[in-house]
Amino acid sequence: MSNKVLIIIGDASETLDTLYPYYRLQEDGFEPVVAGPEVHRYQMVMHEVKPGWTITKEWEGYTLQADIAFKDIKPEEYAGIFFSGGRAPEYIRYDEDLVRVTKHFFAENKPIASVCHGVEIPAYADCVRGRKMATVPKCKFDLEVCGGTFVDAPSVVDGNLFSGRTFHDNGKYLRPWIDALIAARDGK
Repeated sequence: MSNKVLIIIGDASETLDTLYPYYRLQEDGFEPVVAGPEVHRYQMVMHEVKPGWTITKEWEGYTLQADIAFKDIKPEEYAGIFFSGGRAPEYIRYDEDLVRVTKHFFAENKPIASVCHGVEIPAYADCVRGRKMATVPKCKFDLEVCGGTFVDAPSVVDGNLFSGRTFHDNGKYLRPWIDALIAARDGK
């Protein structure tokens, strides 16, 4: 079993959604491989609903270098996949190679994690039908119109699919996902 795990990003991926799993994977002996539409450095953002606001405020975050472009991914070489949040999924979900890769992980029952707007990618790829997922309430429509069930909880596990609402849930949904990666790697 491979130790490589894909982390899917684009410009405006959420910084904490992305970097927390990036480093957690390394702590458990996995190699995070950052994938984007092209191989270059991506500008991430930070999101928060400020007190008194009804919409999300966005600040510029760190940058992160993509290791591989979607078109070059051979999904059979990876143990799992992570769909980061932020605004990026709204734009990158239409990439045909990302759709191909996404469908592979669902078809092969490999460990999949998604947070926040990350749901827009498997939803567009028609992989959420009949599945339960957490996401931010503003993405509830994307999930439900594609046949999924919205659950407002910090950690939702539906078979090989692990999801959380926002980076505030990182400590809740990522542990079971990483445990599933470890079990698959160690043959448990």
